[in-house]
Amino acid sequence: MNYGLLALVAVGLSLAMTFAWAVQRKTGASGWIDTIWSFAIGIGGLVAIFFAEGAFERRVAAFLIVAIWAIRLGSHIGSRTKGGGEDPRYAKLVEDWGSKASVRLFVFLQIQALCGFVLVLAVYVATSNTAEFPTALDIVGILVALIALGGEALSDRQLAAFRKKPEAKTEVCEEGLWRYSRHPNYFFEWLFWCAWPLLALTGPSAWSWASLLAPALMYWLLVHASGIPPLEEHMMRSRGEKFRSLQRRVNAFFPGPRKEEA
Repeated sequence: MNYGLLALVAVGLSLAMTFAWAVQRKTGASGWIDTIWSFAIGIGGLVAIFFAEGAFERRVAAFLIVAIWAIRLGSHIGSRTKGGGEDPRYAKLVEDWGSKASVRLFVFLQIQALCGFVLVLAVYVATSNTAEFPTALDIVGILVALIALGGEALSDRQLAAFRKKPEAKTEVCEEGLWRYSRHPNYFFEWLFWCAWPLLALTGPSAWSWASLLAPALMYWLLVHASGIPPLEEHMMRSRGEKFRSLQRRVNAFFPGPRKEEA
């Protein structure tokens, strides 16, 4: 375990989120925060993979997967932000914080940097795995990552297409994957981080178990903290009964059969 490398990654993530804070304060567009966060984790993950000492083939596979994840997600959020869309979650936080918004946002983003470090740690632990590649778990892990990348990209594309329709201003999206989960993009993002323990746990190091922190943290963030709760609060304010009806019919996170309203 290269503690110096991990310390360098932690400092880099902290500086990246300090930059994200400055960009938000300058532009007033909070979408740049998640854009920078995505690219920062991607860069941190790639650096960690480069200096990891696990099996070369596993590191190459992980490098490609992380690069695709960061470029796709960062570009998607950045394009949406450049197009003028504002993230209602951050907008509500800034509004609620009032005169203390600047300081509290800075602290909040440093917490995001810490969360990002946990994700990079999972990548590092997985690519420090010295077991011969590929094991059965490696193959499953890579398949999970690819399914997650494809599912999240498809979810984002379907939502973007819906938002271009005139009815999007008053209706809720129930097209494609959004018929079976109210937040399929979040589900597939969580699923992506489930891949890293599969790549790590065949390794001999006790540190491999640290990779489980990534999906656990991502699930908590998306389902209970900064993901679904504030976004659904915004949808309740903007769509009212139409969104309540959706809540009764469609699972919040895990895709599943639609329910009939009583």
